[in-house]
Parts: sequence; structure tokens; C-alpha cells
Amino acid sequence: MSAESPRTDAAQVPAKSPSEAAPKTPAPTGSSVQPTQSKGKSRWSGLVPVMVLLLAGAIFVAITGNWNSWVGSREIQETDDAYLRADLTPLGTRVSGTVAQVAVNDYQRVKAGDLLVQLKDDDYRAQVEQAEAAVRAGEAAIESNQRQKALQDARIGQALAGIEAAKAQVEQARAGIEASQAQIKEAQGAVEATRADVVRTELEKQRQEALVEAGAATRQRLEQVVADAERFRAILASRQAELERARAGLSARQSDMAQAEAALLGRGADLEAQRQQRAVFNAVEGQLRADLKAKQAGLKVAETNLEYTRIVASADGVVSERKVRVGQLVSPGTQVLSLVESDLWVQANYKETQLTNVRKGGPVEITVDAFPGLKLKGHVEEIAPASGSQFALLPPDNATGNFTKIVQRIPVKIVLEPDAEMRERLRPGMSVIPRIKTGSRPDGKNAAPREKP
Repeated sequence: MSAESPRTDAAQVPAKSPSEAAPKTPAPTGSSVQPTQSKGKSRWSGLVPVMVLLLAGAIFVAITGNWNSWVGSREIQETDDAYLRADLTPLGTRVSGTVAQVAVNDYQRVKAGDLLVQLKDDDYRAQVEQAEAAVRAGEAAIESNQRQKALQDARIGQALAGIEAAKAQVEQARAGIEASQAQIKEAQGAVEATRADVVRTELEKQRQEALVEAGAATRQRLEQVVADAERFRAILASRQAELERARAGLSARQSDMAQAEAALLGRGADLEAQRQQRAVFNAVEGQLRADLKAKQAGLKVAETNLEYTRIVASADGVVSERKVRVGQLVSPGTQVLSLVESDLWVQANYKETQLTNVRKGGPVEITVDAFPGLKLKGHVEEIAPASGSQFALLPPDNATGNFTKIVQRIPVKIVLEPDAEMRERLRPGMSVIPRIKTGSRPDGKNAAPREKP
């Protein structure tokens, strides 16, 4: 039994690795802890991959589910995509000419209205003087026309006075005619009365003659009757002469009235002619005034062209490098220099996810890369109405095949608080880092928390 046991054990026991086959050295003191550490390592080695997967899943869920709300809810939003900006105005010529003076140096600070470039203005001054002379001539022509109108008004007044006088003559002649007609009627009545007396005396004469022949009357009575008959004949002749004179006076009065009416018609025709001449002067004055306005407009154009020979600063700022020199011939549109205005602001291009709580008027703290440690104050002035991609020459069209979502940036205008000392050192184009405080409003009160969707 004892001789076969070793062979049986050798056959049943599997082969051991070289490390196991090597003779074991005696374990040092504390060797009883080794098995416990081996078991702990094996247990942690299985948990690490699981924990990594769980952490990755949590990060994935946080990013895809609530990342944007976390970014937008931060109390301070900052970006390094921000730069100082200012209005840059290219100044050019409006007229052609030769440069007579360049009144500034490169990068010189100027104020609004300061002379920058002066062109030779001899030709333009001559044009202004010529236009002024034309305006004066137009004004003199209008004044002369007005005097002619005044003279014509006087003639019209004389014509009206002549018409009134002619009307008075017509009325006088009509009154004379009426008087003559009354005299004629009176003379006719006197003639008829006298004729009746003549007839009566003739009959009495005949009766007295018959009585005298019969001896029934005296001759004295007959003579008296004959005398009465002669007297009444003479009175009849006188009354008939008066009637003829009245009729002749009526004819004269009628002739005077015809002349007065003819004079009245002539005065009326003269008045109409004078009024038509007045209308002609009115039309001429309208033409002269229109011509004067055209000449005044020409004077204004000449004065404007003369002003264009002076190129002045449109606002306070700093000029760029000069692009023209004295004696250089320039044409309309030639750029002489550029003016960088003094008013600076910050254009910060924030991600759309950062603008959740950004409001107009929010306080901003700004650091400038060129001046480490310097902190400027400002506030949000405006938020652009669209993202920068919408203003690009070729805006994106995402309604195509493949689509990759990219966070857009929206420009935010930030106005700096007044700081004269720093404005002298700041330059447009410098990189800055603005930090908008979204946790407080401009009045200093904390902003109300937004409800979660």
C-alpha cells in the first residue's frame, strides 16, 4: 500500500506552474493578512468598470437632458469672444480739386469740427460769387417788375377815376335831358294857354267889329280888344320861341349824354386794358420769382461745393494714417483718412445657451487682455436681433441632407461706464473678457428664479 500511494498521487495531481513548483519560502511575520488583501483587490477590480459605466451614463444623461439649463442658470456669464468696438468713419472728398493743406498728423486726436484736409477753393469761390450776382440780378428784376406793377396800379386808379367822372357826366346829361323835357312841357302848356287867349281875343275882336258896325259898341272898346289880340299873339310867338329853345336844349342834352356814354365806354375799355397789363406783370413776376428760386438753388449748390473743399471731423476721435498729401489731385470719393470715434463699447459674442437670464441693463465687469488686473464697469445695452450667422453673406441652410447642431453665437453690445483716463489708452479691436452678472438686476435686487419647464 505504501509503495503504490506515491504513484497514484502523482497520477491524479495535475501539473503545477513553475511558480507553484518552486519551493515556497517561509512567510514573514504577518503573513496571515496576505489572503485578505488578495480578496479585496479582486472585489474592487470588478466594481471599477461598473462605477465607470455608471458615471459615464450619469454624465451623458446630464449633458443631453439638462446641460443647457445648467449653463444658462449660472450667475456670471463670460466669454473670451469679445472685442472693443468704435465707430470707424472713412472720410472722403465730395468734389474734385488739389489738396492745399493737410491739417492733422497720423493718429492725431481731433474734436468735432476740426479741419482735417483743405482743398484749393478758388474756382468754387468764383462760382459762389457768380451765383450771388445772378441772385442779385433776379432780385433787381423782381423789384423792377413790382415798380411797374405799382405804376400800373396808378393807371388803373386813374382809369377808375375817369370812369367815375364819365358816369357823373352821364348822370348830369340825363338830369339836363329831364330838365329840358320839363321845360318843353311847361313851354307847350304856356303856348296852349296863350293860343287859347289869342283865339278868345280874335273872337272878341270880330264881335266888337260887328257891334261897332251896328253902332252898338264904341270904337274905343274895339281898339282895346284889338290891342289885347295883338298882345296875346306876341305872347304866343314868345311862348313858341321858348318851346323851340327848350327843344333845342333837349337835343343838346341828348348829344351831351351820348358823348358821356361814349366816354364811359372808352374809360371802361381803358380800365380793362390796364387790368390786363397788370395781369401780364403778375405773370412776369411769377416767372421772375421762379427764376430767382432757381438762381438761389444754384447759389446753395455753389456754397455747398465750397464747403466740401473743407473736410472736417464729424465727431471727437482719432484720425488714422493720412492717405493724401499737399498738391495731390483728388476726385469725388477719394478717401483722405479714417476717423475712429472716441465712444467705445464691447461687442461680446455669447453662446445662445448663455443668454437665458441676460437682460438689457445688466451689470458687466470687463477685463482687458492688454491691461492685466484692470477691471472696467459697464452694462448690457442691446442684444442683437439675430445670431451672427444670419448676417453672413451666405447664411446657413440646415434644411439639407445631413445636419449637425452647432451652438450659435449672438452679439451683445456692452456700453462702458465713463472713465476718461482709460479711454485714452483703450483701442478698438482689443480683446476683452466680459462677465455679465445675471443674478441681479440693474436696481440691485436679485432676479426672480425662473421656473423649470
